[in-house]
Amino acid sequence: MPPSLRVAVTGAAGQIAYNLLFRLISGEVFGASPRIRLQLLELEQAMPALDGVALELIDAASPLLEDIDTTSDPARCFRGASEVILIGARPRTKGMERADLLRVNGPIFKEHGRVIAREAASDVRILVVGNPANTNCLVACENGGEIPPERWSAMTRLDMNRARAILAQKAGVNVAEVARVAVWGNHSAAQFPDYTNALIGGKSATAAVADETWFHEVFLPRVRNRGAEVIAARGHSSAASAAQAIVDHVRDRRDGARWVSMAVRSTGAYGVEPGLIFSYPVDCPGGDDWTIIENIPLNPFARREIDRNVEELAAERAEVKELLP
Repeated sequence: MPPSLRVAVTGAAGQIAYNLLFRLISGEVFGASPRIRLQLLELEQAMPALDGVALELIDAASPLLEDIDTTSDPARCFRGASEVILIGARPRTKGMERADLLRVNGPIFKEHGRVIAREAASDVRILVVGNPANTNCLVACENGGEIPPERWSAMTRLDMNRARAILAQKAGVNVAEVARVAVWGNHSAAQFPDYTNALIGGKSATAAVADETWFHEVFLPRVRNRGAEVIAARGHSSAASAAQAIVDHVRDRRDGARWVSMAVRSTGAYGVEPGLIFSYPVDCPGGDDWTIIENIPLNPFARREIDRNVEELAAERAEVKELLP
């Protein structure tokens, strides 16, 4: 049996984590080995709820679960962790602008970045889920000391999964028939779910659907606003599908996958300002590596949509500039 894997999760009493944690100890994400040591962080007032989650995790009787540590101390949570999943963030409330949310959550992720750099394992990988995910990731990464920038990513896999599912539904095919769907840019209403390079049943999505009006007036708005649609329908946010996207993101990064969406630190690819945390289509060869896919054709509409995301993320960075080193 290889050494145990320390997995740190913040916001661990919340609904996304509740839908995720049992899957982390099932073998679905990390395989049949190693054993998992869960290190779970919550606010002090949420610790009783987190202790209840820990009881349920024990009762799941997974042979892969080696230990659970529940804490409100970030240093204790991140100590020795090789996988860090940052879910916890203050949600947007009524009357709150996105800039307000950035200013509230930025200091949390600044501190997380510093503590992870000090306490985590030398091979740590960090996934930021808490919104605004791209810029929260930027703040944490910039405060992450010597941790290589490529170890940090923000999640746009839920947006990609939504886009694939909506295309499959429109075309009347199984989602397995939909490929090369990517989300460019920000995890926000500005994101660009790229249908122009997508394939359905091996042919271009635009040929399979052949309705440009539908792509502009239905597909793009629906992907961008799917979270609000879920809340309106069930009265709660999309916790289970977010947990599935975390599973997909981490598993594909570790085991390998082609043409998936991850928000990563730009080095200037496709004209994106270097340093921004920007969602690209990437290939994951396995072993926690990834590369931005090169030479993807972009028509003028796609180019404008990508540029709009660059502008939005640059503006978000300006809102948190005092938190950056």
